[in-house]
Amino acid sequence: MAGVPVALKDNIQVKGVETTCASKILKGQIAAYDATVTERLKGADAILMGKCNLDEFAMGSSTENSAFQKTTNPWDAACVPGGSSGGSAAAAAARFCSFSLGSDTGGSIRQPAAFCGTVGLKPTYGLVSRFGLVAFASSLDQIGPFTRTVEDAELALSVIGGHDPKDTTSATNEPAPVSQTPKDLKGLRIGLPREYFIDGLDPEVEKAVRAAVDVLKSMGAEIKEISLPHTKYAIATYYIIAPSEASSNLARFDGIRYGYSDKGATNLQEVYELTRGAGFGPEVKRRIMLGTYALSSGYYDAYYSKAQRVRTLMADDFKNAFKEVDLIAAPTTPTPPFRFGEKTNDPIAMYLSDIFTIPSNMAGNASVSIPCGTSAKGMPLGLQLIADVFQEKRMLSVAKAYEAAKPFALLEK
Repeated sequence: MAGVPVALKDNIQVKGVETTCASKILKGQIAAYDATVTERLKGADAILMGKCNLDEFAMGSSTENSAFQKTTNPWDAACVPGGSSGGSAAAAAARFCSFSLGSDTGGSIRQPAAFCGTVGLKPTYGLVSRFGLVAFASSLDQIGPFTRTVEDAELALSVIGGHDPKDTTSATNEPAPVSQTPKDLKGLRIGLPREYFIDGLDPEVEKAVRAAVDVLKSMGAEIKEISLPHTKYAIATYYIIAPSEASSNLARFDGIRYGYSDKGATNLQEVYELTRGAGFGPEVKRRIMLGTYALSSGYYDAYYSKAQRVRTLMADDFKNAFKEVDLIAAPTTPTPPFRFGEKTNDPIAMYLSDIFTIPSNMAGNASVSIPCGTSAKGMPLGLQLIADVFQEKRMLSVAKAYEAAKPFALLEK
């Protein structure tokens, strides 16, 4: 990667560089060490160009929750770039860098990739080290690349992936080397989950995804309808587990050890209250309160424990599906990119933006979003491919086959 310009989401540590997580509470905080992915990029002679905007602490689906900046979609400045890695997606799409890194907790790589017309790869949980990534929900977070081609995503993964003893959840598996594009897909079984083609799915998105599936079928793949029955619980389960882990992880930002601290406090209680009250934005506060409530005495079993059991059922759905098919194809998002302000006053509508991406985080599966066309307004639409754990090679080879058969007109302006 000698000389290749790379940008990083601003929740990934770069020694000597400010890491804010787009939050006032970390403004001016200089990283004391490199994240493992940063270290590996430097070791491959990549050029780190700078940091990318995000929803505060990676909590959001539009990058409208940033405390500092507004990131626009390079295809239409009136539309959001997606989130939470909206800055990384926009930077890659607008050719500010060769590729960028983001983090995906419930769709935060794949959803903005679909909105900005890039490839967005969420590797299997544990394949890329989380050391040096500021934690949101530790059992769900995964670092991955935004690129303009599938081959570039493979190349990026080959550099940043692999075991890291500094991350206790790091897998011993190594990413596969860059592979050849298959000439056909004969013998490949692709599943279409009926729960992903539901009321509320925008007709333009459904049409584009089904057309993409027809391309895969024309290349020899067998298409089969499957069921992932617990998908309907994905949003509810995620918004118990992720905020619970966030409540724990964000407790460290207390005005004592690092980051912003309110100087007007007269006692310890006020230090906590005033610092966190001024330092955190409304969405972060909302999720901390949700998580704290779910973990509180008397509610832990009713909410958090039950959500973890449902999460296991969702993972079992994927295990059963992959006994029947080799890969799953689905929409990345339920709608095309939406306009600024369209969903900010309706948190549930915003949360539903990730309805098709969250299940892969719950199960830890590999998944990727690739461009599969544009809406009537000329905005990008995404096809999501989902593979079993550590099956990135198969998944990306199919993505490359589709990309070769149906090239996407990348943003040139």
